[in-house]
Amino acid sequence: MTLFTTLQQFVPQQQLSEVAGRLAASRHPMVKRAFIRSFAKAYGVSLDEYERQSFNAYESFNDFFTRELKDEARPIDDTPNGIVSPADGIISQLGLIHNNKMLQAKGRHYDIGQLLADSSDGHYFADGSFATVYLAPSNYHRVHMPFAGTLTKTRYVPGTLFSVNNTTAANVPDLFARNERLVCLFDTQYGKAAVVMVGAMIVAGIESVATGKITRSEEIQEGEHRIDLAKGDELGRFYLGSTAIVVLPKAAKADWLEGLQANSVVQMGQLLGMAHTK
Repeated sequence: MTLFTTLQQFVPQQQLSEVAGRLAASRHPMVKRAFIRSFAKAYGVSLDEYERQSFNAYESFNDFFTRELKDEARPIDDTPNGIVSPADGIISQLGLIHNNKMLQAKGRHYDIGQLLADSSDGHYFADGSFATVYLAPSNYHRVHMPFAGTLTKTRYVPGTLFSVNNTTAANVPDLFARNERLVCLFDTQYGKAAVVMVGAMIVAGIESVATGKITRSEEIQEGEHRIDLAKGDELGRFYLGSTAIVVLPKAAKADWLEGLQANSVVQMGQLLGMAHTK
């Protein structure tokens, strides 16, 4: 285990994220200006693809971090039965769910039922497919629909707030099934499907179109919904960086594109693979 990973176990993760959240939400001109400009310089953020092209146009760091793209900046691939990337980022892992286990990093697997915080949902996705997309700090941080579907349930699951970069994924067992997350379940033409938005260290919040910004708690929060969403529609957003995991059932028989693998760079709306209708 690396020193970076070890140190994360001892820092007050929740308190650190709460402090970061308050600062990120501040509209004080000096606070927001310092945060936005320092962040943009550190991560080489350009506003060329974004609707608001001046750092001064953002009301807070949160507003800047969840900045909206220009129209048509991310065309949504319209291949029939195509599954598209839910976010800008890099592929952490993708593949099949074997024996209810998903690949986290080389040599590390975790349980699909634990990720979804529901054993029956986990059994449903046995032998299905998944794709995990890691959003770096500099990326566009809204999460979009990888397929068309009806959002039927959300499940907020409290948890730890480890970093979700490759180093931590390689060293922390069950990382994505331990961290705070929002499970979104859908009815689709492929059967039931899921998108899981996983929180991380200093993530100041997770928001979805169904729940608004999640209020953190120590209890699982479930909601029933009936919201129809087209492929490419916005599903939610992260306040600071994290990971989105697409989960498809066995019936979808998803075939990920040849050449896509761990560390492949992807953009929201880009074709990741093909699925089959029921």
